[in-house]
Amino acid sequence: MAGHSIPHFHNDAGNRSIEVGAKEFMCVGANPPFDHPHVYLDMGDENEKVCPYCSTLFVYAPDLKAGETRPEGCAWHDKAA
Repeated sequence: MAGHSIPHFHNDAGNRSIEVGAKEFMCVGANPPFDHPHVYLDMGDENEKVCPYCSTLFVYAPDLKAGETRPEGCAWHDKAA
């Protein structure tokens, strides 16, 4: 299976909010095996979106690249891909 083109983010550290460089992405909650259903989130015209499963607030930061986060280390990469 090829790698995913939509960035995936996790919140293992329990951050209240995570700045991301993409307005369309997947939230996985915590890293597997403690993840929630991988949910697609689209900010649309807004600059913030709350995950309906884990309540993490994602904030769009245009200075970040699509797969980057602030704090660092919240991008999830499927090890099987």
